[in-house]
Amino acid sequence: MSAAEWPWRSLADAASAVESRAVSPVELTQACLDRIAKVDRAVHAFVSVDAKGALEAARAAERDISAGRYRGPLHGIPIGIKDNYDTVGVPTRNGSQVFIDRMPASDSTAWVLLRDAGAVLLGKTVMSEAAWGVDFPPVRNPWDVRRNPGLSSGGSGAAVAAGMCFMAMGSDTGGSIRIPAGLSGVVGLKATYGRVSKAGVMPHTWSLDHAGPLTRRVEDAALALRVIAGYDPRDPVSADMPAGDYLASLKKGIRGLRVGVPREHFWDRIESRVEPVVRQALHDLEGAGARVKEVSIPHMAGALGAILVTEMASVTAWHDTYLRQPDRRARYTPEVRALMDAGKFIFATDFLKAQRLRRVLIDEVRAAFAGVDVLATPTLPLCGWEVSQSHVEIAGQPEHVLHACWRYTYPWNLTGLPALSVPCGFADGLPVGLQLVGKPFDEATILRVGEAYQQATRWHEQHPADPAPGTPYNSPRQGLDL
Repeated sequence: MSAAEWPWRSLADAASAVESRAVSPVELTQACLDRIAKVDRAVHAFVSVDAKGALEAARAAERDISAGRYRGPLHGIPIGIKDNYDTVGVPTRNGSQVFIDRMPASDSTAWVLLRDAGAVLLGKTVMSEAAWGVDFPPVRNPWDVRRNPGLSSGGSGAAVAAGMCFMAMGSDTGGSIRIPAGLSGVVGLKATYGRVSKAGVMPHTWSLDHAGPLTRRVEDAALALRVIAGYDPRDPVSADMPAGDYLASLKKGIRGLRVGVPREHFWDRIESRVEPVVRQALHDLEGAGARVKEVSIPHMAGALGAILVTEMASVTAWHDTYLRQPDRRARYTPEVRALMDAGKFIFATDFLKAQRLRRVLIDEVRAAFAGVDVLATPTLPLCGWEVSQSHVEIAGQPEHVLHACWRYTYPWNLTGLPALSVPCGFADGLPVGLQLVGKPFDEATILRVGEAYQQATRWHEQHPADPAPGTPYNSPRQGLDL
């Protein structure tokens, strides 16, 4: 296989080839750097690339492996990391001019674990400012560079989708791992709240934030989770729960496994081109042996207010120190500054009501799980929208893109449950995602279902064509009508 073909292979395939010495970490890293040089002028997935540091790390991995010190499947594998993960020696700017000169003094736990496993850091991926807002920096969807690749982890999703790295870390507060996974045709995993340490990841909303990987295949996500999962005393909400081996049951199949499909909320106001693709994916799960049945979660649709109140108050609280400094305040974009100022008007009574509604939702979801093993929904109600759009029309109703794109993902941040998005087809040439949701700390089952689905289909094997030479690039318009 030529070096140029490797970036389209899975992390698992690359790991096997590195272990057997069919390909070297240096060859893989150079192939990814070549891809970045070739297509990132149009995609703009990376905010910074450390080619020298990556090649040095790849050469070190190659020496270790040659000496018989192979560390496991991530050893020598080139990856990207979102710009809100602290990395010593590489700026961590949280996608914002407010932190333009920020050089972390310590590494995020996730990066420590990945680095110790031998991963090679190519660079930092583009994110929306402070993981907030939708009018974000110049990252584009590899399937159509006129379109958005997702929200705050869009750079990580686009980097994997465009073959620029084998895995990229993202963060997810209302869906920002699964949304870019769904829109860019890759796999995105948000584990149970507390399963993956957030220490050293710049906060957005304390009680909603999750850290996790975006990959090309479900097996790759399982490999990554095996490295980054586990208790961390640096993270006050880290769960002291055994992580286990997420590969152990991956190939067992799903015959007899029960899949619940919520009848409320997830089929309301969905694009007519998206619904049949996801319905077919549910039929494919049945074809693989699963038993699909409807379940009820009555208050699901009304919970959007709970996450909006929780998120707006929490984001403003964390950024308040910087908002009070005139020079720092001026560096926020007008859109993000307006959102943060609005958070000051959340009353304590509203915040507490939101947490009560959150509790109701958790109880209803627990009841829905009584007769099923996993839940299955569309990842999003729409496909990638054009970057100039602030609103879309779904089922004849105009809707802000932020509201539309996280309608189906935010419930699993409010409940803290593990959720996985896998590519399940295309609508008008744009990717569509299937979302699988598990019981607390049961990532193994949703990974097992996702793997069975990918064994039965081939959507994950498709990849976008390279942007044509000279593809015009237009900056996003400044400001949105919120």
